[in-house]
Amino acid sequence: MRRHFAALLLALLLPGPALAERVVAHVSIASQTMKVYHEGRLLFTWPVSTAKRGKITPTGTYAPEFLSKNHRSRRYNNAPMPFAIFYDGHYAIHGTDQIKHLGAPASRGCVRLHPDNAKILFNMVKAEGMENMRVVIVQ
Repeated sequence: MRRHFAALLLALLLPGPALAERVVAHVSIASQTMKVYHEGRLLFTWPVSTAKRGKITPTGTYAPEFLSKNHRSRRYNNAPMPFAIFYDGHYAIHGTDQIKHLGAPASRGCVRLHPDNAKILFNMVKAEGMENMRVVIVQ
């Protein structure tokens, strides 16, 4: 955790070009991973869970619509969705308490992360601004 925090601080403090996409969360459904880039530099590679069989995680490029630090799902029995970054209606990147499923499809469509990683990404987006973040989801 300390190493990730140091990398984040370094990335945020080093000068770089003003980009519309200072933070990119690149999700691969095939590999069930998220790569997080800051100003084009890869900072993190994390396991995720995307949609399980019969559900869909939509592919495409999105801008965040809103952030919710302590979100609870109205759709799914008040399920906790900490550090949620909503990017396409009810679809979000968020922390999960289903950590043992990370690295395999398990969600109803959202991109699930370990809560520690969701917090890091959430704080990056808050620091950089939602307008400077993109979510890219590929098959």
